[in-house]
Amino acid sequence: MNRTELKEFLDAKVLQYNRPDFIESDPIQIPHLFSKKEDIEISGFLTATIAWGNRKSIINNSKKMMTFMEYSPYEFVMNHQEQDLEALLPFVHRTFNGIDFITFIKGLQHIYKSHQGLESVFSKNNEKHSLQSSIHHFKKVFFEIEHLPRTQKHVSDPLKNSAAKRINMYLRWMVRNDNTGVDFGIWKNISPSQLSCPLDVHSGNVARKLGLLKRKQNDAKALQELDNSLRKLDSEDPVKYDFALFGLGVFEGF
Repeated sequence: MNRTELKEFLDAKVLQYNRPDFIESDPIQIPHLFSKKEDIEISGFLTATIAWGNRKSIINNSKKMMTFMEYSPYEFVMNHQEQDLEALLPFVHRTFNGIDFITFIKGLQHIYKSHQGLESVFSKNNEKHSLQSSIHHFKKVFFEIEHLPRTQKHVSDPLKNSAAKRINMYLRWMVRNDNTGVDFGIWKNISPSQLSCPLDVHSGNVARKLGLLKRKQNDAKALQELDNSLRKLDSEDPVKYDFALFGLGVFEGF
């Protein structure tokens, strides 16, 4: 396919998958349980944090997290008592355990009390076509609180050559307004043109087959290469193609 044909093919796949019924089988359904901005962004952040492995398990464990917080994540983050945190200790999703969960609650409280919230922190240190420096900055601010070193691995750092798939997915949720009710578009201080595609096994493999990506590892360098390719197809909304790449890989076995 030439570039025009490729764009037409992928645009059609975006229309096919960027639809409300996508929510039913995707972790994005968790923040869709809420209407308040802070509840959406906190539930989304926690869900994205554990979004690796079996999708059904991700969704079930994200719901458990919300149950622990009595489906009022912002209220819980801001006003929890010590005994409320102790109740989180049994939680586990793969290598993310109850101590990590507690640390994340404290980190989120720090973000809202000392740094004007998640949108404010992610809105700093960004570049014209990249939020990867913003993610690096966010990680530093998030872990200003007392924490175990092991918990840091649950927030990726693009400046250490990570593709930061889960945080880039989260940023897509918060920033991109797709007019179909899938992504939220509730963060107005970041442009969709600055977003990066959540690069994982599925999207990476499909991107390589389509000639959008040559690098074999799914790392920060591959992400930059894929970003450059997608921006040539749509400079204003490059990560809309995440729906096409993901859908082709997961649902069509492309």
